[in-house]
Amino acid sequence: MIAVTGGTHEEFREYVVARGPALLRAARRLTGHPNDAEDLLQSALVKTYLAWDRIQDRAALDAYVRRAMVNINISWWRRRRLEEYPSGEIPEQVSVDGHVYLPEQVEQALDRLPTRMRAAVMLRYYEDMTEPEIARALGISVGTVKSTVSRAMAKLRGDLAVPEQRRLESRTSA
Repeated sequence: MIAVTGGTHEEFREYVVARGPALLRAARRLTGHPNDAEDLLQSALVKTYLAWDRIQDRAALDAYVRRAMVNINISWWRRRRLEEYPSGEIPEQVSVDGHVYLPEQVEQALDRLPTRMRAAVMLRYYEDMTEPEIARALGISVGTVKSTVSRAMAKLRGDLAVPEQRRLESRTSA
């Protein structure tokens, strides 16, 4: 709680009564939500009150409060910023060809790989084994593991490309 005495309090109160509605409208434009706008304005007014004696130009009070609102709103936004937003609904899976889902396509593309390529990819990406571990498990050299996985991934990328993308790639390489 702020201890309030003297003319500073009365001058500040008059300012808030006179300019409060306009400042609240500005806060609503910043936040997009009435309750958040009230919180934002209150926080900005607290900062303004604490700096009241240092503000020399009383004509610039609105600008000071608005700048405080912008800064506070940015701070709040940064604190609650999320990379993923929760949803009440599970989104539908996107199909690449319009009828087959991507996990099924990946499985089918893996099945089309030769045995050694499929084994190397499965050990590398599904079992999370290192290249030396894969080499020991398959009885091949580390260099062979690297080239096999590289060629397998290139094949998978080609099999999983969107049909329009395949057409474009074949036109540019021709």
